[in-house]
Amino acid sequence: MQKLNFPTYPFRFKNSENKVSIFDCIRKKFVILQPEEWVRQHCVLFLINEKGYPKSLINIEKELIVNDLKKRYDIVVFNPNGSIHLIVECKAPSVIINQSTFDQIAQYNRVLMADYLMVTNGLNHYYCKMNFEKECYDFLREIPNYNS
Repeated sequence: MQKLNFPTYPFRFKNSENKVSIFDCIRKKFVILQPEEWVRQHCVLFLINEKGYPKSLINIEKELIVNDLKKRYDIVVFNPNGSIHLIVECKAPSVIINQSTFDQIAQYNRVLMADYLMVTNGLNHYYCKMNFEKECYDFLREIPNYNS
């Protein structure tokens, strides 16, 4: 797999029926290693190891309904009170992040109402803080640490 713009992490891999799987520490199971999954697993460990987010507040690939359509978010980080702190949209490294990527996460956020958004393809990371009053997002240099 391609080197990403994240720190190097010690992942667990398994090979079964000529398919490589990577261990997901949140879902506590091996999942097929696809390019987007490679980015997602790096992002999860980045949030835990670099930003101090507790594993217990992180959720991966759950369904939500947006405009009567079933969608799946990549990563959500909850606040201790159950509200949503952060939504992360992961793309494969070959996918260029553009306006439609931001439109996708903005659609999810109409339902989830997260304080922060992160979009990444593993090479480029974009961070935003929601401004619900003005119905827009403000770009940040980085996502805040859990305790800040």
